[in-house]
Amino acid sequence: MSHTFPCPRCGELSQWENNEFRPFCSERCKMIDLGAWANEEYKMPTQDAPQADGGDEREFF
Repeated sequence: MSHTFPCPRCGELSQWENNEFRPFCSERCKMIDLGAWANEEYKMPTQDAPQADGGDEREFF
């Protein structure tokens, strides 16, 4: 029984077994995804911590 799944990059159906590029369908999709990581295209939304009011941030106690 062969399991197929959509490539996370292009959406084409791909084989899981005997696929050296899994979870991608090909080396091309794997390299495109790696390039996206290197270019910081995948980011998680974040919020900056609120700043304390009324003081110099470099003040030490």
